[in-house]
Amino acid sequence: MAVPPDNPSGPFEGPEKLLEIWFAQSPADVPFTPNVPNGKFGLRAIPQQTWQDMLDIVKCKILSVVEGTEIDAYLLSESSLFVAPHRVILKTCGTTLNLLGVPRILQIAKDAGLPSVYRCFYSRKAFMFPDRQPAPHRDWKAEVEYLDAIFPNGSAYTIGKMNGDHWLLYLTNPHYQSRSSSSASGSVPGSPTLDRHLSAPVDFHNLHHRMSYDAQQDYTIEILMTHLSATARDRFFPCPSTLHLVEDDPTAHAKELSSAIGITDLFPAKLTTLDAYSFSPCGYSSNALIKYNEDAGTDPSHCGEGYYTIHVTPEEGWSYASFECNVPLPPHLSNATASVKPGNRAEIPDLKTLIRRVVRIFQPGTLTLTLFISSEGTSNTDDDEADSAVELAQRAFKAALTSPVGCDKPTCGVANGESDCDFNRVYRRTDKINYEFGGYDLAFATFEMCT
Repeated sequence: MAVPPDNPSGPFEGPEKLLEIWFAQSPADVPFTPNVPNGKFGLRAIPQQTWQDMLDIVKCKILSVVEGTEIDAYLLSESSLFVAPHRVILKTCGTTLNLLGVPRILQIAKDAGLPSVYRCFYSRKAFMFPDRQPAPHRDWKAEVEYLDAIFPNGSAYTIGKMNGDHWLLYLTNPHYQSRSSSSASGSVPGSPTLDRHLSAPVDFHNLHHRMSYDAQQDYTIEILMTHLSATARDRFFPCPSTLHLVEDDPTAHAKELSSAIGITDLFPAKLTTLDAYSFSPCGYSSNALIKYNEDAGTDPSHCGEGYYTIHVTPEEGWSYASFECNVPLPPHLSNATASVKPGNRAEIPDLKTLIRRVVRIFQPGTLTLTLFISSEGTSNTDDDEADSAVELAQRAFKAALTSPVGCDKPTCGVANGESDCDFNRVYRRTDKINYEFGGYDLAFATFEMCT
C-alpha cells in the first residue's frame, strides 16, 4: 500500500483490521428482491455509492470493483470490501477507522430488509505502530469495548505470544438481534489445544470430502508476512523509467506485475477474475474472484465462488504482505483427487501448494498463518482430534514451510536439493495453537526463516 498521505515520511501500518458481518446464515436465507439489476439480491443490490458513503466514515475510497456471480469485490485505497447477499467483509489497513463503519453497515442492511445480525467477526494481527492508530483502534481493549457496546454476546481472544506475534479475535454467537432483544446462547469455546507430536502418518483419504464447501461451511486462510526480502520488496517499487506507467494506468501496471511475479499462477487463470492496483510511489493491492464450482451462482444454497486478496507494503523497516482466501482447500492432494469430479474443483490447489506459492513470491522472514473454519455438524471429540480439519491444516503448514520453498513445477529440482528457483529457503515453526470456538475451529501458527 502507499505511504500515509497525511505523513509521507512516517511508517505505514500494513497489518489490516478485518471485519465480517453476517446478516443470514447463507444466501438462501436472504429474501429475494424483485426487479433488481443483474438478478442481484440482498446486500449485493445496494448501490455502490451507498457503500462509498460508509467508507467515507472509515476513511478510504473505492478504486474499482469486480462483479462476480455470487460476490462483488471492491478494491479500496486501503485494502478491500467484499459484498455477498448475506454478508459484508471489510478489510482495511493504515490508520483507517474500520469499526466506525459498523453502525452504518447495520443501518444499510436494515434498510435492505436484513435487520438482524447472524454473526460478527473482527480480527487483526498485532499492530506494528499502535500509537499511530486513532481511537478506538489504538488498543485491543478499546476495540472490544466499542464492539461490546453494539453486540451483547461477543467474546474476545488473544491467540499467540503477548510479547511476540499474536492474533486478536472478537466474535459473537449466532442469531444476534439487538441489545434490547434476546439472543441465542452459544457454546463456550474450548481450551487451546497444546502442540502434540503426532507420529502417525497423515491419512489424506477423503480429505476433499471432509473439507469441501457446503452451504453451512465457512473457510478462511490468512498468511500474514513481515520482513520481506529485498528481492521481493523491490518488485513493488517502480523504477524511475516506469513510474509514469503506474501514475498513468495503475491497474494495467499491477496486472503486468501480477503476471511477472506469479500472482496470476496462484489459481488457474481460467477460473480467476483478477483486479489489481499499483500505488505510487510504492505498494500493491489485488482482489480475485475464483469460480471453484462450475455451477456457481445457480443455487443460493450451494456456493461456488470465493475470493483471494493480497496487499503489500514494501518499505524496508515495516515491510508487510497479506494473503487471504476463502476458497475451501484440501490440506494435500494425495489421494484426495480420487474423490473429485473433473471440472473446476479438480484444478484448485491444495493448502500446502498454495502456501508455498504465496511464500515464494513474498519471501518473508517471519509469517503468521491462520485457518478459521466452521465446525458445525462435525465431530470435535478427543478421539478424532488427530484427524481434525485444523490439525490437518497444521500439518500442511509445517509440510509447506519446513522443506525448501522452491518451485512446484515438474521441471524444478527441489526434490534433489538442486532447485533452479531464486528462492529456496526453509522455515522453522515458532508457535502452534489450535482453538475450538462455538461453531468454529482455528489453526494458528507462526514461522521464521532459518538462517
